[in-house]
Amino acid sequence: MQEKVTYRCLDKDAFEKLFKGHFLHLCNFAVGYTGDMEACREIVQEVFLNLWQNRENIDPEKPVKSYLFTSVKNRCLNHIRDNKKFRSSLLDLDVLENDSAEAGDAFPALELQDQIRKALDKLPEKCREVFELNRVSGMKYKEVSEKLGISVKTVEAQISKALRILREELKDYMVVLLMMTLGS
Repeated sequence: MQEKVTYRCLDKDAFEKLFKGHFLHLCNFAVGYTGDMEACREIVQEVFLNLWQNRENIDPEKPVKSYLFTSVKNRCLNHIRDNKKFRSSLLDLDVLENDSAEAGDAFPALELQDQIRKALDKLPEKCREVFELNRVSGMKYKEVSEKLGISVKTVEAQISKALRILREELKDYMVVLLMMTLGS
């Protein structure tokens, strides 16, 4: 039977044991939300730091493990919210170009960049406009709807349509994209 660890019994040794026992598991839990292991490590470290700094102010009846998972989940959701601007290598042409040039593999990046431009050009005009305002300019759906005088539901539908078309148009380049993404 596992002993119940509470916040008030966290001395330095107990905290270190807790950290070592849960850090990797919490990172793996967090990566399910963010998809970014580096961000997950930072999030989990922040949660442990916060636990240590506030151990005297937190309800001692609540189990530590529950607190850790809830805190990691909430911080992941905050991270997603705060980084909502679409930064996909598939559509962020500047990042794609710079990463590939640094890796000494500019040819696939240039070819992929060209294919992305062609795919974007195949989008219907209104669909492309909505997509670029949201995904390239970083505007929220509500902002796009207000700017273009259309409903938020229409924005959602146009974004879905654009992503469907782009996935289809770029399906032959997914391997190149994956290799470039994994290499960075």
